[in-house]
Amino acid sequence: MSTSKARCCVALLLIFGCANALMGNGNFRRKVSLELNPGLKPPSTAPPGVSLLHVRAVGGDDTLHVLLCSLEAPAVLLVHTNSTESSLRVDWAAFLRGNYTGSVQVAPKSSVQYSSALVFTRVWEYDDVNNTADMQDLPVSSFLPPYELRDFTWDNLNETVDYTHHTALLCGRHNTSSFSNGSLCLRFSAFDSEGREEEWPSLLHNADSCQLRLCLDRVTPRANQSRFGLELQAVSEEGFQASVDVHRSIDDEYTPSIFQVSQWLSPPANSTPSSTQGYIQWKAVAYRKSKPVLEDATPCRHSQPLDLPQAPPSGLVLAYFSKQASTRGLNLSFSMAGDASYSSTNFLSWTVLVGTGAPPADFFSLLVIAIMAVGLGTPLALILVGGVYVYIQKRRQDSSAYESIN
Repeated sequence: MSTSKARCCVALLLIFGCANALMGNGNFRRKVSLELNPGLKPPSTAPPGVSLLHVRAVGGDDTLHVLLCSLEAPAVLLVHTNSTESSLRVDWAAFLRGNYTGSVQVAPKSSVQYSSALVFTRVWEYDDVNNTADMQDLPVSSFLPPYELRDFTWDNLNETVDYTHHTALLCGRHNTSSFSNGSLCLRFSAFDSEGREEEWPSLLHNADSCQLRLCLDRVTPRANQSRFGLELQAVSEEGFQASVDVHRSIDDEYTPSIFQVSQWLSPPANSTPSSTQGYIQWKAVAYRKSKPVLEDATPCRHSQPLDLPQAPPSGLVLAYFSKQASTRGLNLSFSMAGDASYSSTNFLSWTVLVGTGAPPADFFSLLVIAIMAVGLGTPLALILVGGVYVYIQKRRQDSSAYESIN
């Protein structure tokens, strides 16, 4: 019996070892530093509502530059270089005057390996009188005038940047009565290593990514059955796929009841998987309360990405990218048929991860692997022990039935 226990322990150790090998050691780290409005020296100051946050994340032989900017539509820009000495250069005079072209650069230019940006361009509002929660099939008459995020008034980041935990909170409002008590906020997080945030949906991140959590809080709906949607635009020299990949899993340990993750990859799908240089990743869920329980989760659906003829209305994008950059956009809708409208909680949050390289992939946690090992291993061990016991008993019976010849 002790031999069987020892074998089970060895099997569990082997399973855990294989799991660790599959999941990676997660030991890669970057040295992360934050700077607000880099290069803007007194007496010069940024106008109210304009902030540029620069995250510099240095690895062993490369650097990831991440910029969050609130000039016009809010945007996050990622620039990956093959040098630990690369630096950000901002021509503030040109940038603030609207002479955008070339006013934001990462030098030396030859070190830049990949660049992409995600821009939050528009919030849709529609009157879902039939309670279908299907934004794609609604008549135009159901839509109210959209909120253009380039027209929002944004708070300055200097009061919300956390230089220790590498986070910032960017909040803005539209100049209408709907936002008199409400706001749209983007909670930005940069990372120095692999991990997860405790707050749902607990996306797996690594040192090559950043996260944004969008919250629509206490906005007054303009219709009785108002629901909201979101327009995103992605920009890259290489381009983003014309479709979003959806990967399914049987493990919902970190995001209860959610079994799929959506990934919008760059460059396009006709490239090999190993050539993926960037991604935008999210789980198909939003939440209707700031501290949700399972019942507060609601589905998130996306449209197919479309090519757009011009760059999004973001000062950061126009300042960094050339005219040859590719822009694609998609819409996200939240809720499902039969769900309560936005006014039931006056809150909606959705989280997205933006990064370089291949997107992080969820594996079974050690807890789930242990449960599976016990669940599958125990019956096998019982069968094995039972078989050995029956065999021994049979041998004993055969032995006692034998009579020697005298």
